[in-house]
Amino acid sequence: MKIVFLGTPDFAVPSLKGLLESHYHIAAVITQPDRPAGRGQQLATPPVKRLAAAYKVPVFQPEKIRGNPEALQLLQRVQPDLNVVVAFGQILPREFFAFPPLGTLNVHASLLPFYRGADPVTHTILRGETETGVTIMRIDEGMDTGDILAQRHVPIGENMTAGELEVILSEEGAQLLVETIPHYASGEISPVPQDSHRASYAPRVKKEDAQIDWRRSAQEVHNHVRAYNPWPGAFTSFRSITVKIWRSEKLSDHSGSSGTPGKVLDISPKGILVQCGSGSLMLKELQMPSRSRIGAHDFANGVDLKTGEFFS
Repeated sequence: MKIVFLGTPDFAVPSLKGLLESHYHIAAVITQPDRPAGRGQQLATPPVKRLAAAYKVPVFQPEKIRGNPEALQLLQRVQPDLNVVVAFGQILPREFFAFPPLGTLNVHASLLPFYRGADPVTHTILRGETETGVTIMRIDEGMDTGDILAQRHVPIGENMTAGELEVILSEEGAQLLVETIPHYASGEISPVPQDSHRASYAPRVKKEDAQIDWRRSAQEVHNHVRAYNPWPGAFTSFRSITVKIWRSEKLSDHSGSSGTPGKVLDISPKGILVQCGSGSLMLKELQMPSRSRIGAHDFANGVDLKTGEFFS
């Protein structure tokens, strides 16, 4: 079977690798252009491009698929049986996703119709879900509205971050994709339409979304810290400086505490205990601007933190 693969970040790498190792013919890989990244703003190569290069698969990097005649010409030249999309980052036009005889499949990091959109993992953790999963679906003209071919459930640990969950989902999605394609191609799978009445949405995350509101409950702030790790990092203000909070832990024995949100209640080798709108939260890992991440106790010693001070 001849496949054109579309994907960009680390999340897409296991799926491409799974297809390659399953001896599918990956005729071409389409990924986002190299873009400036980091402090030096040097051009960064997408992870999918690096893997494709290692397997000597031709790579195409258009700024846009929509309205780009070269993208359709690529399909016409290659004549794939199937397109596969995993975290590509662009919306595909109908003439592109409907071109192959088997259409275009997508690996989505949620149990559709829940959490349609660009950032399902972040929003899943923000809302305190204890379970999520991956979905293999056929792409149509809507936003993650296509028929479902297969799903797999994945539990979410109470301290699991978005980054940790993404790694698990990327591996589970790759395995499910490889298992699903032959049954789909042979007609053994009957695609199931989504129930749009049950749909929820996961819009793209912005940096400003990651600011902590200490007036929320300890559980909500804990979910916030987990959801924005690794990007963009939950942040707060301390002594008029922006500080990132990378790890936290909700303690049941402090769940009923009350007081001024953001107040430092206790400092110990276990961490920094901070009052929330209801309950309190133990901060475990923090980062000052232009510094490395450090444990909360080291942070407290480094800034001579006192109980009664505030994160705001």
